[in-house]
Amino acid sequence: MKTWFNNNATHLAIIGIFIAITFIYFPPAWQGKVLYQHDVLQAQAGQQEILSIKARDGDMPLWTNSMFSGMPSYQVLMELPNNLTTYLMRGFKGVFPHPIDVVLLYLIGAYLLFTVLRVKPWLAAVGAIAFAFSSYNFIYIEAGHANKTYAIAFMAPILAGMLLAFRGKYLWGTVLLALAMALEIRVNHIQVTYYLFLAALILAGIEAYGAIREKRLLAFGKAIAYQVAAVAVAIAVNASLLWPTYEYSKETLRGKSNLKTENTQRADNGVSRDYAYHWSQGVGESLTFLIPNAYGGGMSTRLDGESNVAKLVINKGADPNQAAGFAANLPTYWGEKPGTSGPWYFGAGIVFLFVLGLVIVPGRIKWWLVGTTAVVLLLSFGRHLPFVSDLFFYYFPMYNKFRAVESILIIATLLVPVLAVLSINEVIKNGLAIKKLDKKVLYVFYGVGGVALLIAVLPDLFLSFKSSNHQAMTQQYGQQLQDNTFANELMAALVKDRVSLARADAFRSLLFVAATFALVWLLVKNKLKAQTAVVLLGVVTLIDLWGVDKRYLNDDRFADKLQLARQFNPEREVDKLILMDKDPDYRVFDITTNPFADARTSYFHKSIGGYHAAKLMRYQELIERQFSGAINEDVLDMLNTRYLITADNENNQRIQRRNTAAGNAWFVEKVTIVASNEEEMDAINVFDPSKEAFIHEEFKPLLDESRLSLPENASIELTSYRPDHLIYEYSTPRDALAVFSEIWYDKGWKAYVDGEELPILRANYVLRALQLPGGNHQVEFKFEPRSYHLGETISLIGSILLVFGLAVAIWIEFWRKQPAA
Repeated sequence: MKTWFNNNATHLAIIGIFIAITFIYFPPAWQGKVLYQHDVLQAQAGQQEILSIKARDGDMPLWTNSMFSGMPSYQVLMELPNNLTTYLMRGFKGVFPHPIDVVLLYLIGAYLLFTVLRVKPWLAAVGAIAFAFSSYNFIYIEAGHANKTYAIAFMAPILAGMLLAFRGKYLWGTVLLALAMALEIRVNHIQVTYYLFLAALILAGIEAYGAIREKRLLAFGKAIAYQVAAVAVAIAVNASLLWPTYEYSKETLRGKSNLKTENTQRADNGVSRDYAYHWSQGVGESLTFLIPNAYGGGMSTRLDGESNVAKLVINKGADPNQAAGFAANLPTYWGEKPGTSGPWYFGAGIVFLFVLGLVIVPGRIKWWLVGTTAVVLLLSFGRHLPFVSDLFFYYFPMYNKFRAVESILIIATLLVPVLAVLSINEVIKNGLAIKKLDKKVLYVFYGVGGVALLIAVLPDLFLSFKSSNHQAMTQQYGQQLQDNTFANELMAALVKDRVSLARADAFRSLLFVAATFALVWLLVKNKLKAQTAVVLLGVVTLIDLWGVDKRYLNDDRFADKLQLARQFNPEREVDKLILMDKDPDYRVFDITTNPFADARTSYFHKSIGGYHAAKLMRYQELIERQFSGAINEDVLDMLNTRYLITADNENNQRIQRRNTAAGNAWFVEKVTIVASNEEEMDAINVFDPSKEAFIHEEFKPLLDESRLSLPENASIELTSYRPDHLIYEYSTPRDALAVFSEIWYDKGWKAYVDGEELPILRANYVLRALQLPGGNHQVEFKFEPRSYHLGETISLIGSILLVFGLAVAIWIEFWRKQPAA
């Protein structure tokens, strides 16, 4: 054991430094405070019913009724007890508080990749810092995209496993790839995993080309076989997550539209083109890789009382505090995205080293890094470069499933620092063999530093600092202020402030480029020892990225746990009044906010709204057709919406109790068969849900209309409630059709009458219905998706295989290092 510590002392010291850096950056995290994250709070609201059921019953339900009238809990919260990675993640999070845990995973994962690339430890640490502290890795944390951040953290170890396998380290490559991929899949951000797959595909292609040229196809095929086995194990470990999610995804916004008249830009089984390209990286905005505020920063970038806008408003007679407040609300960002939290900033010195790497780093790895970075950059442009993006959107498998195409830049966030570090590694190892190295370093400095200098000195010569809606904003302010002249002066002052932001950051970037150049220059001229240069480079890189990250993720974003807990206390009088209703199953519609983009109501009540990107397609179509503009009261009735929360002009909130809500279940007098989804949707525009039900003709074979009768003296009542197990008692003299105010989903729901299974029909486009036999009986609905339960068995087998593989790799490594007898 002592020998092991001695052999790994440097690695342990670097990990210790990583821990220290994260604790220094996030003092509130280890002081008991928590990060205020909008998306996380929304997720917690959506999870509340699931957690309350677990507290009561000891296990989590597979269905929740807290959002969108009901949906599987796969994408909301799942335990996955047979999945090994569940316990690995839980253990790591238990030791390190959030977001320290995420940043540590960034650092350790990237450090592992650089080590596999045969970079010496201290330089590998610099590369890990450059990746981990890249601006968007912190912006995603601040925004609350927790699953995305964990998925980003596992990208580097996955690539490390692939590279080991391609180098003939089959056992460790397979084990590392299987473990990292299992963790990647477990955190469940398919978009990140998909983009990583594109990078891995390009790597495999370049390795295949090299294998053909060097006539070593057998070794390449062997490496691929091991990697396929590793991915198969990772998929098996996550079978109980992947299988139900895949099954569900086909019924969501990512699936096929049910209505022929819906958006014609939708690709087959994907999101619409406009939706996918809504957040596209502006071509010119790539300048922010080098100069963070070149395009005004983000929505959190605020002008102060010293800004040109504030001074103009003060000159017009406004109070300085009012002027500062007014200036702070004007948008500094002027790019073409609908909005942005901040820029994609890779570090000025890192960009300089990346460009240097283009010139001096040899080998296939460079071409993979450069080629992949070029591809993801072009794809990030989305609607700004449609002839490239459309090829992928319409013809590349699954690419059309994802929105916000600028997110693909997360791949560049990793690959740019890799090539940057490899360039320093090349200078240290082979500097004497590189022809005219000093001139190459100098020319790159002239190029990269020159861009920063030009923006610093003549920013408005190259950039307009006006968004495409600049004129419209000017007219809007002119109308609001009733002074067009002042509106023009105001917008001109705003442009000057944007220029000032860009100029200040350009000078800042020039300083860091110069500092990085100086270190490389001294290294090339043998005026500085390699280790000293590497340590100083790490300090310069950390200072650079740290300063920009603190603009977006700082101590002010943390709050006391009790303070955040109050976010969901039923402090609103309307919530308190509704919660006095002890009937366990009714729904609430809160229109004091955007009900279909806010989960607050879901924390307290069963809501017909919510906050989730993976709504059922049928439910989304119901929202678009029945709640856009006027609210369809009949649809509210069939969804058992007993309470409506409204607000008056003074934002005083009140509740309206709706006595027409149809209840949990009811018998109908009339059943009408409809021929299409369009007809079914149109039928519920105006109808009485308590008397009539509309059934699609696809269910007609399951319906015996000759046995249906008027439900005289019939009753049905919900007697036991658990989201994935509902029990009703009913009485009817003859066969009748019962409609249940429960969302129809045919991938797991089963219905039983006195233990005998009955087919579930779909009624009124989104609800469940049963043809029930006459008499006094009990109805049970059980959500028993085979995909989950069989998936759990597969997950257990996969987890055992993964543990066995780790044990074998560790044992063989230990055995090899034992001294000969």
